[in-house]
Parts: sequence; structure tokens; C-alpha cells
Amino acid sequence: MFTYEQALEKLQKYGQEHALRHFAELSEEEQRALLDQIEGLDFSMIHYVHDRDELPARGEISPLGAMEIPEIEEKKDYFRQIGVDAVKQTKVGAVLLAGGMGTRLGSDNPKCMYDIGITKHVYIMQRLIENLMDVVNAADGVAVPLFIMTSDKNHDATVGFMKEHNYFGYDPERIWFFKQEMAPATDYDGKVYLEEKNRIASSPNGNGGWFISMDRAGLLDVVHELGIEWLNCFAVDNVLQRMADPVFVGATIDSGCAAGAKVVRKVAPDEKVGCLCLEDGKPSIIEYYDMTPELMNAKNEKGDPAYNFGVILNYLFRVKDLEKIMNESFPLHIVEKKIPYMNEQGEYVKPEAPNGYKFESLVLDMIHQLDSCLSFEVERWKEFAPIKNKTGVDSVESAQELCKKNGIEL
Repeated sequence: MFTYEQALEKLQKYGQEHALRHFAELSEEEQRALLDQIEGLDFSMIHYVHDRDELPARGEISPLGAMEIPEIEEKKDYFRQIGVDAVKQTKVGAVLLAGGMGTRLGSDNPKCMYDIGITKHVYIMQRLIENLMDVVNAADGVAVPLFIMTSDKNHDATVGFMKEHNYFGYDPERIWFFKQEMAPATDYDGKVYLEEKNRIASSPNGNGGWFISMDRAGLLDVVHELGIEWLNCFAVDNVLQRMADPVFVGATIDSGCAAGAKVVRKVAPDEKVGCLCLEDGKPSIIEYYDMTPELMNAKNEKGDPAYNFGVILNYLFRVKDLEKIMNESFPLHIVEKKIPYMNEQGEYVKPEAPNGYKFESLVLDMIHQLDSCLSFEVERWKEFAPIKNKTGVDSVESAQELCKKNGIEL
């Protein structure tokens, strides 16, 4: 059992011993909770707050084209048959990245519980399950194994919500839940915040840790037992997301690539989406905030923007390739955020402006760890309705309009 002395030694190593300042005031149960949290948290990345120059620099960026819609349409039936056969043989699993909360939507619940219905209840999770059921029906009732990544913040609420709604008609025997790893949150000086006297402020460590989190939860044993060869990971907030899509699966398998990424044509060169590209000759994704004017204005041989395809966080990975890169170090992203905390007077503070850093690894970085990736274009209005905000661009309102355009009753 992890002791106070061990916790103090670990915290002193990283200059975080203030996390134990209220220890003597805590009950035995609260003391145990804090010691267990300290044992589980990785503080090693905090020094990058002051040592940013030690983070790896970007390589040379160059364009990567896509398999575009006309070519896909020509081979659609061929690709679909490959994909359906793979689903029927349980070679494809789906991984829902659902560790976040609906805070930006004005909700204290997990994001998957948000109701986008207008005349009836239509939850984000419900929409995703309904989309996955289309694949189950195409595969003669074979249910795609569904792995749902939650976090410490929302696990119990998410599991309870699914049970309450009878898993929206999906086979519960084909659903597994697992928790995302957490990372400490710090102030601008790199000191961890306390959110309670017995709890360090922490947050999910970014969506790039999903495969390692699956492994630590023992779910790679399930993957191997079922014979799953491909895992399609996707974001919770896109209510038109098509996962385990047989055409996409079939095209990626047929290409021989280690991964596939669904992409859409950008509405503008500066649209706030990551862009599939090459980095030092390997597939990669450059985030919108790293796009220079030169990259935004570059043209390809057709005269179109060279960096024209934005990712929608829908990736298909070959399992054996993920296992090869699992223990490699991934780039670290230090993100400025609003972090609720307990001040020195013991008062809970919910800041109105960013007040520190969270530390994340991102799924898009996994692409660069692999040797090849199929860039697969999809119709934007059919498959891209992200819900980031309550109103405006990429909002509940815009997603509702796109759902209606696709004939989905809300």
C-alpha cells in the first residue's frame, strides 16, 4: 500500500509537496484517496512548463492527397463487400472517445448525455449508436464490438446513463467501458492545483492515450480473443459520425495502409480543423494553429489548396501496428485552460479566464508514428456535424440543421 512517506518522496522529486499540506486535517478515507491519486498520477511532464525547448520540433511539412469521392464512388461496392466481410468476421471494433463533459454546452453531465432533440429526446450517444446499428444491420446482425472510453470525471454517469436507456438497443454483451488515464493540472508556475483538500486537480490526458488505456484495462485480451484486427476510434461530439463504415474499412484494408483517416474538404484555408499532410515524408496531421500563411496559400497540381482535407477524428488503425508503437513516447501538448481549484483559504474557485495548463497527448499524433495512412474523403454534410459550442459555428444549432438535412427526426 502506497504510504505517506512514499507520496512525499514522489512529490518532492517534482516540487509538488504542497499537495499534502492539508493531509493532517483529512479523515483516514480521505487520506487514502489522496495517496492513491498521487500514486497513480504521472508528474514527469510538468517540467515542460519551463522547458518548452525540450519538446520535439515539427519536421518538414508537405502535402498529402486523398482518395477522393469520385474514385470512392467507382469502387464503392467492391470496398463495401470487403468491409462487410470484415465486420461479419468480427475483425473490426469501434472505440468511442467519450471522456469529456458538456461544460461548453452549459451542462454538468458527460457530453454523450447532451440532448439535441427539438420535439423529442435525442441524445448524442443515441445518435452514435443509431449510426453504428446501420453497420450491424448491413452485417446480418453481427454487432461491432464497442469500447467506450470514459474518464474519472464521467465514468459512473456514462455507464448509468447507458443502462438507464437500455444501451439504446445495442447488445450490452458487445459493449466494454474503460477509463482514460488522468494527468495533473498546474498553475502557470507548474505547481499542481488542489481541487479539494484530498484531491489534486486533474483532467483526462488527451485522446492519444486511448490504446494504452485499453491495454491497462485488460481490453487488449478481449481484442485478441475476438480476433479484432482493426479498431476504428471516433469522437463523441460528431452526431453524424459513421463508424465501422464498411466502405471506409474496405478501402483501408485494400490499400494495405496501417491506418485510414476520414477527411472532409475544408470550407476555407484557415478553417479550425487539423489537416492531413506529410511530415518528414511520413503521414501526419498539422493543427490549424500551426498552419502558416504559406501553407494556407499553397496550391496542388490541380490549382486547389494543397492542404485541403481536414480530419474529423475518425481513424481506423490496424491493431498489430498499434501494438508496435504502444510504448513509444508521443508528443506532449501543453494546453492553456480554465482550471477550477481550491485556494489557500479553502474556497472553491471557478475561474472566468484560463489560469493554468493541462497536459495532453492527441490521437492525431498516433498517425505520425505509423508508416502509412489512407486519406479517405467523405461528404461533409453527411458525416461532419461536430458539437463544440452551444450556438454558432460547430454548435448544437448547426448539428441540428445538418441532422434535419439528412432526414434525421429530432
